[in-house]
Amino acid sequence: MSEKNKFVIINSADNVAVALSDLSAGETVDGFVLLDKIPFGHKFSIKEIKNGENIIKYGYPIGHATQDIKKGVHIHTHNLKTNLDGILEYSYHGPQQKKPIVNSFKNAVFQGYKRKSGGVGVRNEIWIIPTVGCVGTTAKILERKANELFKNRTDGIFAFPHNMGCSQLGDDHLTTQNILKGLINNPNAGGVLVLSLGCENNNLESFKPVLGQYDSDRVKFLVAQNSDNEIEAGLKIIEELVNYTSSFKRETLPASKLIVGFKCGGSDAFSGITANPLCGIINDILTDIGGSTILTEVPEMFGAETLLMERAASKEVFDKTIDLINNFKKYFKKYNQVIYENPSPGNKKGGVSSLEEKSLGCTQKSGLSLVVDVLDYGQNVKIHGLNLLAGPGNDQVSTTNLTASGAQIILFTTGRGNPFGAPVPTIKISSNTNLFNYKNNWIDFDAGVILKGIPVDEIAKEFFYFILDTASGRIQTKNEINGYREISIFKNGVIL
Repeated sequence: MSEKNKFVIINSADNVAVALSDLSAGETVDGFVLLDKIPFGHKFSIKEIKNGENIIKYGYPIGHATQDIKKGVHIHTHNLKTNLDGILEYSYHGPQQKKPIVNSFKNAVFQGYKRKSGGVGVRNEIWIIPTVGCVGTTAKILERKANELFKNRTDGIFAFPHNMGCSQLGDDHLTTQNILKGLINNPNAGGVLVLSLGCENNNLESFKPVLGQYDSDRVKFLVAQNSDNEIEAGLKIIEELVNYTSSFKRETLPASKLIVGFKCGGSDAFSGITANPLCGIINDILTDIGGSTILTEVPEMFGAETLLMERAASKEVFDKTIDLINNFKKYFKKYNQVIYENPSPGNKKGGVSSLEEKSLGCTQKSGLSLVVDVLDYGQNVKIHGLNLLAGPGNDQVSTTNLTASGAQIILFTTGRGNPFGAPVPTIKISSNTNLFNYKNNWIDFDAGVILKGIPVDEIAKEFFYFILDTASGRIQTKNEINGYREISIFKNGVIL
């Protein structure tokens, strides 16, 4: 390996570099000798750094040195500490967007399903949504039997069991209802069977007012306790939904109809260099042509939230962003948890040392787009552009939240790999080529080629058309092929 390919310096202001392979102590890089072994993806100092001095990556502080650090030393959790502490004060100075530099894709189209509600689906599926965990297995039995009976008449019949819907109080109860409402309304479902037990807190008498108006041809209900044979009754209803859903055909639609969610999981040090910036360009392309995007994982905005606040489209959006950040910090404090106790063990193993470092990498998925709105659990996208969504970084919970807010596709970046998938197509993007080659059965697209010097604009164009092909059904994602489709509903308080 040539010396220039041993490491990367992301920003000219940085005082660290990132190793592009395992490097040995005593190895020469850029004219100086490494004093430590540097694992793949980890950082090392390229300047002398004094105790207490900021460590700079991405052009921003990711923490401070806890000791004097010589040039060529491994920098990680043993000699770096976060600068973050508590709830902060913020000031609004008006939107400060840098104009995204994107190629014009204004005439881009895909083949999708136009719904009576005005929404657009990229799949034509039937979803079985339980109102409560007690009928989760019933839903899975119906899924299996219905797919045997009605094979190839839709894009598939899928059940989404969960463990909520009963013994919940207050906000948790309402959160469950709002998430289920959002899932039912997701346009990838051409038809929905809402399956109730009958005696749960979230019974149909309680849930239907939250659901509001619905198309009775598209959404049907079954109360298991009111049927002598709920499987036979359920299959009869699903047959009606199959007949209705099979009437929809793909038609040419503008790419501006897409709503794309952004998520990262199992990040490594390259996620913020390759996969997340690639998604940032996609975000800018979609918002530039009038499409909609959703960024979530609020704890992974901590330390980089001001970069999003600077792009708030209005004072109202700025204030909603402050509430989004501070309410999640209060949630941590409520349970006596350290607000900035992150990243996860997997992130740390991958070379991410502090929450600032993780957040600065994660928020690159937002590109340079203006933030146009902030959404709560189960709220649908109403304004075209970049939306922020409440919720934790947990993979299952955050992808469920994205689906419930209307995302038809989710872009999921990863440096360590994850087979998990949401109810909607979940495109896995590897931050490094080693992962793409090693876990090709999990990963859909390799952003690691950016490290080889291929221009990121060229990769972004290829990836954008990959997304359009996925939306058009010409490509199935690995989570779809492997059958990974799950939901998990956020819970805060008491369960009786």
